[in-house]
Amino acid sequence: MHVCVSTFACLYYSLSNVSLGVYQPCLPRLHCVCVFVTRLKKKGEMGKLDLIQTLSGHEGRVWNVCWHPQGNTLASCGEDKTIRLWFKEGSKWVNKDILTEGHQRTIREVAWSSCGNYLASASFDATTGIWDKKGGQFDCISSLEGHENEVKSVAWSKSGQLLSTCSRDKSVWIWEVIEDEYECAAVLNAHTQDVKKVVWHPHLDILASASYDNTAKLFKEDVADNDWICIATLSSHTSTVWSLAFDHSGTRLATCSDDCTVKIWQEYLSNNSEGIVTPDNNPVWKCVCTLSGYHTRAIYDISWCHKTHLLATACGDDAIRIFKEAEDSEKHTPTFILLATCANAHTQDVNAVAWNPSVPGLLASASDDGEVKLWQYEDN
Repeated sequence: MHVCVSTFACLYYSLSNVSLGVYQPCLPRLHCVCVFVTRLKKKGEMGKLDLIQTLSGHEGRVWNVCWHPQGNTLASCGEDKTIRLWFKEGSKWVNKDILTEGHQRTIREVAWSSCGNYLASASFDATTGIWDKKGGQFDCISSLEGHENEVKSVAWSKSGQLLSTCSRDKSVWIWEVIEDEYECAAVLNAHTQDVKKVVWHPHLDILASASYDNTAKLFKEDVADNDWICIATLSSHTSTVWSLAFDHSGTRLATCSDDCTVKIWQEYLSNNSEGIVTPDNNPVWKCVCTLSGYHTRAIYDISWCHKTHLLATACGDDAIRIFKEAEDSEKHTPTFILLATCANAHTQDVNAVAWNPSVPGLLASASDDGEVKLWQYEDN
C-alpha cells in the first residue's frame, strides 16, 4: 500500500472557488517562485468522465497502460507477469493477445515505439523485453540486461533510435537501436535514489526522469564529448516524484509527487525575453504553477494529452482528476482549473492513466484492483 507524505513546501488554503497566489521563497536549486492555484468546487466542475468499459483479465494489480501510436490498440501489464493487448471490435474492446513468455516477475511498464512496430516491457526481474510481430504474432526478440534491480520504466525516443530504462538501482540507461540490435550508449547516475519514470521529449532527443530523491532531471547528449549529461535538475517537490509528462510542444513539463501536488515547469532558452539567466546556454526549467489541495494521497501518474491539452492524474485516493489551463492564463504565471473528478474511479490505488493519441477525450486507467478502465471525457 502506498503512503502519502503531506506537502510542506506548497501550502494551499481557500475559502471559496477563487484563484489564490502563493509565494514561495527561493531555496537552493528551487525554481518555484510564484504559484497560482485554482480550486473549483465539485458542483461547479466543467466536465465529466464517463466510464465506457471495464477490461478484466489480469490477476493482481495492473501497473501500466499504453496506447499504440495509432490509438487502435491498448497494452496493459501487471503483477501477473503478462502483457495484454486490447483491440476494438465494434463498440467493445477485447483482449486478443496475452504475452506471457518474456519475464519472470512483475511487469511494471510497457511502451510502444513511435512507429508502432515494437513494444518494450520493463520488469521487476531487472530486464527489459523487446517485442515485435514480424512473425505474425508478438514474440520477445530481445531481453536487455544490465540493471542491478527492478526496472521501473521504459520509453522510446520520437526517432525510435533511442530507448531509455530506469531502475531501483538509481540509474538511467540509454540504449541505441540499430537494426534490431540494442547497445548501451550511456549509464547515467545523476539520481541519488530509486528512479521511477523516464519520458522523452516529444520532438527532441532529450530525456526526463523522476525519482525517489524528490527531483526530476533532464538529459541530452553532449555531441562534443560523445556523452550524455544532465542539463537540468528540477527541485521543488518535497517527496518522491512518481511521474512526469511533456506537453505537445515540449516546452512545458508536468510532474506529480507523493507530496500530493502537481507542478508545471516552463522551459526558458538562452537569450529569452524574460531575462532569465541560462548557464552554459543550457535551457532553464522553472516551476511556474503548483496544483495543490486537490489530491488527498500520492499522485502516481500524470498524462498530458497532445490533442486536447488536458491533464489527467492517477491518485492513491482511488480517483482520477482532469485539469486544463484556463483560457485567460498567462504563459509565465499559468492558472489550471479542475474540470472533473471521478472520486471512485477504481476500488484501490490508480497506478496509471494514458490519453488515447487519436481519439480526443478517451482515457485508459490501471489500478491495484486488477482492472483496466476506459473513460470518455466530455465538457458539461
